[in-house]
Amino acid sequence: MKIKINDLSQVYKNDFRALNKVNLEIDSGMFGLLGPNGAGKSTLMRILVTLLQPSHGEVMVNDMKLSKNRSEVRSMLGYLPQDFRFFAKLRTWEFLDYAASLAGISKKKERLAAVDDLLEQVGLFDVRNRYANKLSGGMKRRLGIAQALIGDPKIVIVDEPTTGLDPEERIRFRNILSNLSQKEVIIILSTHIVGDISSTCRQMALLNRGQVHFKGSPEQFIKQSEGHVFKTNVSFEQMKVISEQFPVITSVPGVGGYEIEFVANEVDGWDTTLVEPNLEHAYVYFMEYVANEKFKYQ
Repeated sequence: MKIKINDLSQVYKNDFRALNKVNLEIDSGMFGLLGPNGAGKSTLMRILVTLLQPSHGEVMVNDMKLSKNRSEVRSMLGYLPQDFRFFAKLRTWEFLDYAASLAGISKKKERLAAVDDLLEQVGLFDVRNRYANKLSGGMKRRLGIAQALIGDPKIVIVDEPTTGLDPEERIRFRNILSNLSQKEVIIILSTHIVGDISSTCRQMALLNRGQVHFKGSPEQFIKQSEGHVFKTNVSFEQMKVISEQFPVITSVPGVGGYEIEFVANEVDGWDTTLVEPNLEHAYVYFMEYVANEKFKYQ
């Protein structure tokens, strides 16, 4: 499976460019699309799932033009939108059965078997008779991924799937997607939560202000911030000063002050030690010192 996005732009009223000449290639496996709120991620997802036609550019899915083969591509898709909705008066299994019928599983016996299998996969089999609107927040998101997976889609797109979930549910959700990524399936995970990318994705892109600022592996992304992450101890009074100079990533209070980690291009006047960066460090460094500089000169 392969998706190729060529010079994709989306222009709204008042010449607002939600996407500006986006170019990406996405292969089978888990692909992370990282970026702040308002970066254009949801617009890109809506184009990929055929809910929105782009202003310019083209999307190719296995050499098929999305603009001319919408029905064929749509039959390959599973989608979990950020604002996932369901019918409140349906029980959990009934909603998934309805989703299965929409996915083209016409035989009732086959459909019910697929429903039970997915309910087991997402850990909802024991609550299969509970009304969907009575599920917890985490359970509702799991029901959302189940409806996205019904019918064995070749492309699964999930938009901000772990927003509002507690840590245990986030880990469970990521594990479901990781298990699925072992097959010949493209999974696109669109999020602003760095941990979702670092835990699951072999390839990623960073979208900012409608443009792709990075494409590669999380390890390659992290490497760009090597030598730019620092640790030091500051007093309570110094904390205000240093936080005005640099983006502070963590601050741990102690006796008389804080132990902090921050990112910077250069550090003068502070007694610091270098820290091995992680994806969160790299993301903050990139957004503060790299992406914004690129944007200035475009």
